[in-house]
Amino acid sequence: MTSIGIIGNAGRMGHALVTAADEAGVLVGGGIDKDGDPIVLARTVSVLLDFSSPGALVANLGAAVAASKPILVGTTGLEDHHHQAIDDAARHVAVLQTGNTSLGITLLARLVKEAATRLGDDWDIEIVEAHHRMKVDAPSGTAKMLGEAAAAGRGISLATNSERGRDGLTGARAKGAIGFSSLRGGTIAGDHSVLFATDNERITLSHHAENRSIFARGAIQAAMWLARQPAGRYSMDQVIGV
Repeated sequence: MTSIGIIGNAGRMGHALVTAADEAGVLVGGGIDKDGDPIVLARTVSVLLDFSSPGALVANLGAAVAASKPILVGTTGLEDHHHQAIDDAARHVAVLQTGNTSLGITLLARLVKEAATRLGDDWDIEIVEAHHRMKVDAPSGTAKMLGEAAAAGRGISLATNSERGRDGLTGARAKGAIGFSSLRGGTIAGDHSVLFATDNERITLSHHAENRSIFARGAIQAAMWLARQPAGRYSMDQVIGV
């Protein structure tokens, strides 16, 4: 029987994953928090789920490779060197990295890419996200994922075509830029909207998470899929076949 190991099991997402696994009839083979040894965990389970912190990612990937176990990376706030480490690990084991494990968000990203492909750069793109007061990174990993989808649809680089943290006299909006706004407060599980606006008309594509159980259910489904894959880097698109 396929078993999962949860890295970051003491956090809110860790608890949600345990509940989702139980509901889906998936065996939780173990879990660790910040003081645990990922190598020991990796040796005892079929697939790892990492929802810990960026600072722990390299060690967690190393444990997955050492034990020849697939790993789903749901940790957000990643930087370029983290993605390089993921690419390196994916040469040896199956790695799925995503800013959001919701199946609905995965489909939203595909719709955003499609809209950006079909609408010209006279349509401005703005991404607005809202999360609970305890979230430490901004924009959210999901917002960045949606921005990457929009940039891919436009055939441009998000890194050189994004606008963030507007304040004061910023000047006119740059043509073709992808803008980001982040809201923090209360216990918001996660709201994301992508606005396409041009002269006299607007299109808004949105997703609203009512609680984190949707992310946990998607992560469990993705982990079960990942456990059957050969070494390589994967995305949630492949999990739902879009």
